[in-house]
Amino acid sequence: MSASSLHASATELLESWRPASGPDASLREAMLAFLGSAPRGCLREHVPGHITASAVVFSHDEREVLLTLHPRVGRWIQLGGHCEESDDTVPAAALREATEESGLTDLWLDPELYGAQAHPITCSLGIPTRHLDLLFRIVAPAGAVPVRSAESTDLRWWPINALPPDSDVLLR
Repeated sequence: MSASSLHASATELLESWRPASGPDASLREAMLAFLGSAPRGCLREHVPGHITASAVVFSHDEREVLLTLHPRVGRWIQLGGHCEESDDTVPAAALREATEESGLTDLWLDPELYGAQAHPITCSLGIPTRHLDLLFRIVAPAGAVPVRSAESTDLRWWPINALPPDSDVLLR
């Protein structure tokens, strides 16, 4: 559990990921180059940008996705956030974030990389930075009722074919 284990985890995930599209392949290469120059790039202390752990949480039947109305971003986005030095791996950070932000337990995490995104943001550092999101597919148990945390303005299930118009949630 350290910055180095998170770095190794992120690097392994990106090296084994085989994205289908050109833009995703380009993003993969950019993230690997970033990690090659930023040994502590998985932690929020790395001000120019940092790897973050995101969770695309699906309902048990995969007809809905759980989104949070993020107070800082002001849009409906997937759950997730910063990796912590106490996280063993980036997938573990995504599962921790999904559990904290949704109040749901017994979530199932697919440890393979689901996708990646990059976002300019002013996060908790208070200055502009870049979030390099590694996304993971998580499935909630049947009957899961999420509970909004203090990190969210709202939290709700959305049908995958009727997401909010300003959402950029990655669905494959």
